[in-house]
Amino acid sequence: MRRLAVLGATGSIGESTLDVVRRFPDRFRVVALAAGGRRIDRLAAQVRETGARWVAVPDEAAAEALRSRGVTAEILAGPEGLVQVAGLEEADVVVSAVVGAAGLLPTYAAVLAGKTVALANKESLVAAGEVVMAAARRTGARILPVDSEHSALFQALEGREPGQVRRLILTASGGPFRGRSRTSLAGVSVDQALTHPNWSMGPKITVDSATLMNKGLEVIEARWLFDVAADRIDVAVHPESIVHSLVEFVDGSLIAQLGPPDMRIPIAYALSHPERLPLPDLSVDLVRAGRLTFEEPDREAFPCLDLAYEALRAGGTVPAVLSGANEEAVAAFLSRRLGFLEIAEAVAAALEAHRPHALTTVQGALEADLWARRFVKGWVGRRGRG
Repeated sequence: MRRLAVLGATGSIGESTLDVVRRFPDRFRVVALAAGGRRIDRLAAQVRETGARWVAVPDEAAAEALRSRGVTAEILAGPEGLVQVAGLEEADVVVSAVVGAAGLLPTYAAVLAGKTVALANKESLVAAGEVVMAAARRTGARILPVDSEHSALFQALEGREPGQVRRLILTASGGPFRGRSRTSLAGVSVDQALTHPNWSMGPKITVDSATLMNKGLEVIEARWLFDVAADRIDVAVHPESIVHSLVEFVDGSLIAQLGPPDMRIPIAYALSHPERLPLPDLSVDLVRAGRLTFEEPDREAFPCLDLAYEALRAGGTVPAVLSGANEEAVAAFLSRRLGFLEIAEAVAAALEAHRPHALTTVQGALEADLWARRFVKGWVGRRGRG
């Protein structure tokens, strides 16, 4: 029986995690939940269903709302509550699915506590990958990827010597605007950007998929998860979303992981590793799929991908600036204060303005992230839309 703390419980990854738990009640028990304050009714229902003993929420108002719904679990309010849940002695596995930089401190707390971390919060490794992975080596924490692409790479690499690897190939669906020219994207709406052809995700990640920034962040995450340099990590657009990623070995062989576009598969693998759990309703009929296609990403239409590579090669505080600037720009786009193409423009402006320095602490990453957010807020304001 593995005891879980699920951070980001009411988001898409959290809901899928609890579905896996529901399917295998003899394998997993939820001891703690954490979520934002926007879906209090859903969180209260999750606490009742799972019997979680602890629940963390952003503030005292959310805590009081939970109490008013009859929740009797110990309620922890504020950012420190999230960190406390991540380091609970009673939890064996911490599912880190908080969206954005808010997931960095709890992920780091889980690593410092030597936990197994089922990682869905890519910003933790984007902003502070070197620091987080060094801490994992010291404490013996295991970081198991939940993103479908990184789970695919993890599976293809298991048991392989690093010297056998030529390159990693991350696949991308291409998002809702695949095949469109840059000029045609100038007037796209928020609703259009949130209509993903294959995956059901939260709004921030869905917009990141539309700009290809999500793939750029995944390139940075892959660099730290698998200790592979930027020039050995490639991206291929694969609109069917069946091949989740590939590893090319030095002899020219490619090993890929295939499956339906359903997050419960990589979640279940991270929770049960090294075992595999039976999910009989999830499968791919390759004959019916017909064909699997691959394309080069359009870097002119979607410049966020190259911005991510630029940040990775620069190193230090630059990836944290990329992450923070993008998060703030996407929030401005979702609130209709910024156009779609201006997301990349805002991030590029932040990277150009930032004075990078070496990164040695998580606090340094958070400071760089905060600087980037403030910069983008000012940038949006100066354009008369803030």
